[in-house]
Amino acid sequence: MKDEVPNLKDFDKRLRDEAATEPTLEVPQGEPTSKTQIIAIYGKGGIGKSFTLANLSHMMAEMGKRVLLIGCDPKSDTTSLLFGGKACPTIIETSAKKKIAGEEVQIGDVCFKRGGVFAMELGGPEVGRGCGGRGIIHGFELLEKLGFHDWDFDYVLLDFLGDVVCGGFGLPIARDMAQKVILVGSNDLQSLYVANNVCSAVEYFRKLGGNVGVAGLVINKDDGTGEAQAFAKAVDIPVLAAIPQDDDLRKKSANYQIVGTKAGPWGDLFEGLAVAVADAPPVRPAPLDQDGLLGLFDSKDTGGDYQLVPATDLDMRGKNAKPKESLEVIYDDA
Repeated sequence: MKDEVPNLKDFDKRLRDEAATEPTLEVPQGEPTSKTQIIAIYGKGGIGKSFTLANLSHMMAEMGKRVLLIGCDPKSDTTSLLFGGKACPTIIETSAKKKIAGEEVQIGDVCFKRGGVFAMELGGPEVGRGCGGRGIIHGFELLEKLGFHDWDFDYVLLDFLGDVVCGGFGLPIARDMAQKVILVGSNDLQSLYVANNVCSAVEYFRKLGGNVGVAGLVINKDDGTGEAQAFAKAVDIPVLAAIPQDDDLRKKSANYQIVGTKAGPWGDLFEGLAVAVADAPPVRPAPLDQDGLLGLFDSKDTGGDYQLVPATDLDMRGKNAKPKESLEVIYDDA
């Protein structure tokens, strides 16, 4: 039973070695040739990516499309709304259990269906026990073994956490795994900061020869104040849909109810979004600098008009401050 007790020194060394190694992020050249549209959706945590994607995928399936939804967020909440709150086994968790049992992962262990949508979660490591980005890389390696490149779908939708900027979460952009990126944001500085960061990543890899572009912005919880619209115009990307800040939507989302259906009052909105997502070409964005981003908001709300005041050596020393002998040579007037 000795092997069941972790060697903390080896574990610590393994984590340090892993953290010091850069992921492989080669960018293949040439235009995508697959008929499948692989679309990566990015946004700040809690901004409504899972809500948007669950309903978007459900509407696409209603429109007769074959859709695969893959959650790529360690919170594993992408499929929860689609499955009425039910959490499905993640690929990483299932892979670990199967490996211990000496078994191979089968597609039925990790992929589930509802309303014509096929869905799965990559998952992530337990808190403090590994890198979420590397978990993403491992998850896609397993998907390739399961036959990912032979699957027949019209759309593969990838739900990525936009707050994290490490290589694993940038995989679809860096490796040209997706043809285009959709951003989800709102009329608040933090969500647009994340959206702008993703635009910066797209622009960086385009300069290296990549093909991924931004197809547009979905404004969620739109209260009509206009900052997200202004952001889209400033970075030169279209607004694909504006989902209003509405109490009915909030309640249904909290209760894991699908609203992306023609049978409900929000069907037209999500049908329009589905068409826009399908047709929008990937474009090269023009990301903003920090001052440009702050300029989208009233300075009274952001502190954008604050002037930086430099600190001095005496400030830093505080109560330990003592006058220093000057080495300056002072000459008397002749």
